[in-house]
Amino acid sequence: MQVPMHLQMPSFAATLTYDTLRFGEFEDFPETSEPVWILGKQYNALTEKDDILSDVTSRLWFTYRKNFPPIGGTGPTSDTGWGCMLRCGQMILGEALVCRHLGRDWRWAKGHKQREEYISILNAFIDKKDSYYSIHQIAQMGVGEGKPIGQWYGPNTVAQVLKKLAVFDTWSRLVVHVAMDNTVVIEEIKRLCMPWLDVAGACGGSEGMGELNGCLEGACALAEEETALWKPLVLLIPLRLGLTDINEAYIETLKQCFMLPQSLGVIGGKPNSAHYFIGYVGEELIYLDPHTTQPAVEPCEDGQVPDETYHCQHPPCRMHICELDPSIAAGFFCRTEDEFDDWCMRIRRLSCNKWGLPMFELVDSQPSHMVSVDALNLTPGKYKNCICFVKHIPKIEIWIINFTSFKIPFTDFSDSDRLERFFDSEDEEFEILSL
Repeated sequence: MQVPMHLQMPSFAATLTYDTLRFGEFEDFPETSEPVWILGKQYNALTEKDDILSDVTSRLWFTYRKNFPPIGGTGPTSDTGWGCMLRCGQMILGEALVCRHLGRDWRWAKGHKQREEYISILNAFIDKKDSYYSIHQIAQMGVGEGKPIGQWYGPNTVAQVLKKLAVFDTWSRLVVHVAMDNTVVIEEIKRLCMPWLDVAGACGGSEGMGELNGCLEGACALAEEETALWKPLVLLIPLRLGLTDINEAYIETLKQCFMLPQSLGVIGGKPNSAHYFIGYVGEELIYLDPHTTQPAVEPCEDGQVPDETYHCQHPPCRMHICELDPSIAAGFFCRTEDEFDDWCMRIRRLSCNKWGLPMFELVDSQPSHMVSVDALNLTPGKYKNCICFVKHIPKIEIWIINFTSFKIPFTDFSDSDRLERFFDSEDEEFEILSL
């Protein structure tokens, strides 16, 4: 049986990529008539290869680094062997910041003077303690998620950490929402991205913005940035697409995600190796690999950042989609409410297709399928006042139970004869129960 990713210790195999192939030949992009999809854009590999490589090169590429200031003052000075998922989290959020400040069509050109917004984005990821999304900030914030510095992260953990760090990024003013329980709730997201809706409700503002503006002058006043019509949304959806291997019923749906114009890609990988997946061609996923160790970068005195090592300047890596570990997190970016509404429409269309299973649910309001543990007929009194979500995953024949009120100490296994428990390979958010 394959050992889940989070239980495997980093090994030499995890770094057998660019470090060991630096002087070898990289496999060129395939000559194929099949369409190539990169983060919502379609290309022809036969006639647009340069455009494909330009698009890939323009994505921010965060890799292992060495010789940066010690994390926490006395911690590690390199993340080689343990920081690959953290770097993938940086890449998916970096893509969101590029879309936010530069636009999806922005392209990087080697040796050219870069825009100030681009330099500000890079500075947010520089390996030092006071950068918003540095390896230092992610590793130290992860301690609060139960992950000691130097421990491997799963997709859900890095998503939760990025959500917390984004609160301090007053320049980008993003709403990072992590949709749990395989469910995206439209009402919940709109209240996060349009906080004035709650103010309108609290002030009885059902007559429109006129009443809301009057209310803002009084006790319900909000900061100016909080009254924006829409805060740009980064939606991260941790998913489990199988037990030890990806269920083939989800493959076509996963491909469709890369075709959406709002796509930020997917973070995941295979045992010992986290990757940032940005597209696909045929049955192969296209990804950026963080498993090469480069020296830490220091900004210049004029504020510019030596940026060549932050862009992958060779053909991207590819792997067969069936090799993907089932524990992933999909990302999407919606700059405006219209873009979010468009995303919802596209997701609903996908859910109606018969060629694949939907990877998650899209609902208008908080689902009503919250049940008491008592409904599961477990030992009386053991799980008093505990509320949980129960969700059945088709084709896999398992139930996922997400206990939301507190972590349940399973020290008494009197129910074990009835319930054989398997833990999700992604952290401890879910418990998978076989029936």
